Amino acid sequence: MSTVNQLAIHARVVGRVQGVWFRQSTKEQAQALGLSGWVRNLHNGDVEVWAQGAPQQVRHLETWLAKGPELAKVAEVQVVLAEWDPTCQGFVVLADAQR
Repeated sequence: MSTVNQLAIHARVVGRVQGVWFRQSTKEQAQALGLSGWVRNLHNGDVEVWAQGAPQQVRHLETWLAKGPELAKVAEVQVVLAEWDPTCQGFVVLADAQR
């Protein structure tokens, strides 16, 4: 697949984002948008997201991350552009990051 007109991001979501179904909700949102990538908890209480796909869909996910699921209290979302991964298929919840 060509990476022209494709976008990849790496995001860190800060706030009350663990224990509130954030990872599963992110997976559902990403799948509904046709994105591939992953989401996982970090040991400091943040959530990390890597996603790629059509730019409009990726930006839509970014907007959603700023709110998150109903029980979340997002304080900040830090987003940087990432390198496209042609081997990435689907969107998964990864095991928590190691300390």
